[in-house]
Amino acid sequence: MSTPTDMAAAKSAKMMSIDGDEPPERYMVKHGNFGPIDTSPPAAPIPVINMSLFSSHDSPSSKEEEDELAKLKSALSSWGCMQVIGHGIPEALLDKVQDIAKQFFALPEEEKQKYARVDNETEGYGNDRVVSEEQILDWTDRLSLLVLPKDQRIPKFWPENPIEFGEILNEFSMKVKLVLTHVLKAMAKSLNLEGNIFTNKFGESAIVRARFCFYPSCSKPDQVHGLKPHFDGTGMTAILLDNEVEGLQIFKDNQWFGATSIPYALFINPGDQMEILSNGIFKSPLHRVVTNAKATRISIAIALKPDPEEEIGPLDCLVDENRPRLYQTIKNYAKFNYQILQRGLTPLHMLPESS
Repeated sequence: MSTPTDMAAAKSAKMMSIDGDEPPERYMVKHGNFGPIDTSPPAAPIPVINMSLFSSHDSPSSKEEEDELAKLKSALSSWGCMQVIGHGIPEALLDKVQDIAKQFFALPEEEKQKYARVDNETEGYGNDRVVSEEQILDWTDRLSLLVLPKDQRIPKFWPENPIEFGEILNEFSMKVKLVLTHVLKAMAKSLNLEGNIFTNKFGESAIVRARFCFYPSCSKPDQVHGLKPHFDGTGMTAILLDNEVEGLQIFKDNQWFGATSIPYALFINPGDQMEILSNGIFKSPLHRVVTNAKATRISIAIALKPDPEEEIGPLDCLVDENRPRLYQTIKNYAKFNYQILQRGLTPLHMLPESS
């Protein structure tokens, strides 16, 4: 059996867009399990959650906090995502993060190639890691970096241009991790559970990964995905959306909806591992990114994952006769998730049933 050929060094989506190339066959969506590509779907009524209303301790909630916790629980158990304001990250820092992303992707291609990832690895600059001959590629250029644990960083993949790239990314990542930690505590509180019951799964060895995504304009926006339909293999994901160009879509009730960009908000969603931990209470949403025929788009995602060696399974306190155990316990779920998705399948449905 032949091994899929990785395409890390192939012509980038941005260069193909600049040169006016038609998307190659490997990018064209021939069929889809989740309907055709619609670049103008209805807007999603995704709940907006104000984090400033959440207390940072386990004291009894105020009526205002109780209402916001109920809204959070409803959002994450129905839509599987929310727009978060009042998170405390300075607007100036969010502007800087978007600016360094624009500066990096504006560099000459030969400069960006200094940080190109290698075959079968996710770290660095490039496109998809190819794991299947049938895999359809995404119309995007990415820079993926492991931020935490610090001793596992690979410095050669961290851009030196712009000069302040590393400093800004480090500050942004630490603040987003803190936000996600507070969100996890609020999720526990919304279920009347002990505040650290979810955060305990994200200890000192937890993984924090940053992904910068550049979506060039595309001549076939109705046939090419910016990012194919997928479920995150993370615990939690926070995304700083492009303020000017929308493209993120959420699948709900057999229909795609467009996520509206809210300036300086964070789009936050549980990943599959949080759906497993919550025994299906909090949903990992199916989502994708569409391309645009005229405009480019940039987003920055920070993912929080348990250590790959951490066993992830439904918490015992969320399993009873009214809500049976839905998922088995598994290690290194993120790797499993990626390989299954690239074959066009649904990862959580591919897990063996729990005994």
